[in-house]
Amino acid sequence: MEDEQTAPRRNFYGRVHGKTLRASQKDYLANDLEALSLRGVTHSENPARALINPAQVFGADRPLWLEVGFGGGEHLVHMASLYPEVSIIGAEPFVNGIAMLLGKIRLAGVENLLIHPGDVRDLFDVLPQQSLSKVFLNYPDPWPKARHHRRRFVTPGYLALLARAMKPGAEFRVATDIPDYVRQTLEEVPQAGFELINQTGQGQAWDDWLSTRYEQKALREGRDPHYLTFRRHA
Repeated sequence: MEDEQTAPRRNFYGRVHGKTLRASQKDYLANDLEALSLRGVTHSENPARALINPAQVFGADRPLWLEVGFGGGEHLVHMASLYPEVSIIGAEPFVNGIAMLLGKIRLAGVENLLIHPGDVRDLFDVLPQQSLSKVFLNYPDPWPKARHHRRRFVTPGYLALLARAMKPGAEFRVATDIPDYVRQTLEEVPQAGFELINQTGQGQAWDDWLSTRYEQKALREGRDPHYLTFRRHA
């Protein structure tokens, strides 16, 4: 693995800070984040980029799932509550979203969930190959301008890292309300080693789906959800 001095620098374009945090959210960040953060991911903690052992991190050898960009965290906590037999990582750099998730975790009391509060590519660096059984990408940043489409998650740079980390036969779910994001997803994801197994629209989400606040906003504004399910090739 490359050390910190030779590792390529990555541009990160998403938001990290938003509106002023409420007192309760500052409390969550101050008192809960450290205990719920996945260790060994950041360059300062792991400059040699040594692989982590998810079974050791979670204290159990269970299926490992990932949500990329968990927003306010409602879907992530829902999945952790619904499937206590799995281990789940949520990756999100946006501080306000992290604070909202921490509040939901405290309320729900789930214990099979850890957070990477940063760029998901740093997490992919240290996950063992073929370690993920399921990955969720729910209402990702659409980057609507054509010149910014290369910043989307469904581009070769991200997808190659994703494919490396997923088990053969693992499921990759994408939910979005942006037709052009659907177009790019259908073009790029199969080229990265995935097979499209289902594509549905409004009212036809997955059986265990929890509609997020981003989806509710899309519906209020007249945009239709799209749900795409892919399987990692063997």
